[in-house]
Amino acid sequence: MADVAVTVVGAGVVGLAIAAKVSHTHAPVYVLERYPRYGLETSSRNSEVIHAGIYYAPGSLKARLCVEGKHRLSELCGKHNIPHRRVTKIITAAVPEELPELESLCAQGNENGAEVRMVSAREALSLEPHITSCGGIYSPTTGIISAHALMDYFYHVARSQGAEVLTHCAVTAITKEADGFRIAVLEQSGPSEFTSERVINAAGLEADTVAAMAGIDTDAAGYRLHYCKGSYFAVPGSYRGAFSRLVYPSPSSDTLGVHVVIDLVGRVRFGPDIEYLAGRTLDYTVPETKRNAFADSVRRIYPAIREEDLTPDTSGIRPKLQGPGEPPRDFVIRDEGDRGLAGLISLIGIESPGLTASPAIAEYVSTLLK
Repeated sequence: MADVAVTVVGAGVVGLAIAAKVSHTHAPVYVLERYPRYGLETSSRNSEVIHAGIYYAPGSLKARLCVEGKHRLSELCGKHNIPHRRVTKIITAAVPEELPELESLCAQGNENGAEVRMVSAREALSLEPHITSCGGIYSPTTGIISAHALMDYFYHVARSQGAEVLTHCAVTAITKEADGFRIAVLEQSGPSEFTSERVINAAGLEADTVAAMAGIDTDAAGYRLHYCKGSYFAVPGSYRGAFSRLVYPSPSSDTLGVHVVIDLVGRVRFGPDIEYLAGRTLDYTVPETKRNAFADSVRRIYPAIREEDLTPDTSGIRPKLQGPGEPPRDFVIRDEGDRGLAGLISLIGIESPGLTASPAIAEYVSTLLK
């Protein structure tokens, strides 16, 4: 008999959401996190946006789980006082030539259940007088949330249901055995190992590495991750009255574009940009040399930006399945039984809208466990 029923590798928002869900029906549950605290990588380094579900291919996991997750988050936040706000959002066309693409995007969003509509230039400017707009998409259900508070909620639910969240605990090997998996870890006290009936790989930036440990050929499976950095620049408090909601440009094939980011206390930032990193270096620096390019990007939607007001802020790294110039890829969430690894569930390429989708991803994974 295995030592534990379920092991979740990775304590980001998705791993914690899964632990909170499955620990209700499975025991014991371990959550393994290599860092000293949960949620220190991608989960805490993003725009903290509750996405509506506009950008993703109809029928994809991203589309389905984003829309479902949005509704689940609304219920969770209201019931458990998780800080959030439905600020709404405009995707603005800077020039008339961008409008046909936004009309198609609006139709796609509504097919997904995003509940969005096109607005004229007059209406867009009545909502956000300082932006550039020839019209665009209005999203009434887009919001912002405290990612840290959401992770705290999932963490405490998981703990209250008996799950153990083990920090400073890095997985070093996963071996398939007759009744589950043998997992080797490195803790502060040294190496150790235990057995688990099921393993859920929610390791974020290292999900492909963990998959390889279990014996999956990551290149053949299409699991190889690309590290994609997104940087943010902040502006002084004098900008707080310039925007009432999130403002995005017309998206490109590989990014949603540098947009207006508002947090729960009204602070304004712009970002993220897109920068594929060579190798697996966790480079979170935001160099001042990016300021000029950032200002140019911001001027697409907000021409009054003063370059000297932009100050390097935070950055995050996204685990993308697609490389530079490649078409977007969907989430991978699957049981690996057809690879001789029954009981291993892989979550690969969980980038945006992973935060929004997290409670829906947890529900989806719980059905795979059954």
